[in-house]
Amino acid sequence: MSTSSDNQVQSSPTATLSASSGARTYDIDGSHSSASFKVRHLMVSNVRGEFGQLSGRVVVDDVDITRSSVDVSIDVSTVNTHDAKRDEHLRSPDFFDVAKFPTITFKSKRVQPGKGGDLFVTGELTIRGITREVTLDVEPLSAEINDPWGNVKRGASARARINRKDFDVVWNAALDGGGVLVGEEVSITLEIELGRKAG
Repeated sequence: MSTSSDNQVQSSPTATLSASSGARTYDIDGSHSSASFKVRHLMVSNVRGEFGQLSGRVVVDDVDITRSSVDVSIDVSTVNTHDAKRDEHLRSPDFFDVAKFPTITFKSKRVQPGKGGDLFVTGELTIRGITREVTLDVEPLSAEINDPWGNVKRGASARARINRKDFDVVWNAALDGGGVLVGEEVSITLEIELGRKAG
């Protein structure tokens, strides 16, 4: 899994894809999708959390997968670690500063095929107004299915690791016996359900 680079990346619009017989556009089904994270706590265990609302659009070109694209937006105010005081702290300027930076976004720049149907999706991840290049490791996409309400659905799972300090999320506290309260490396998991109207 690729981590972010040391230098800030200048944001640029996602390239427009030319029409292709294999290209299909899907909306992210926020009711059946999640963005979760895991970070070390007290140097001995992991704290897990998730964001309750995400949206966006994915173009999948099954004929030429490199022509696919991803554009995702996450509502940071919906962060949930199952502890109200901790969630309030995460929304504060010490961490996400939701009042100034209400969304986290990811816009792909390139999609590359891996082994066995895996994909590497490289793009610009923006947190707290800072943009870094990050690569998502994506499992093979599911085949399309038809749901009972006239929609075509398929799913995607992706993972990445980032260093939170690269995005100016730097708050921490030293422990008496050495070490720090919160780890720097954050593991991210995306479980995405995609939908489009049949026909």
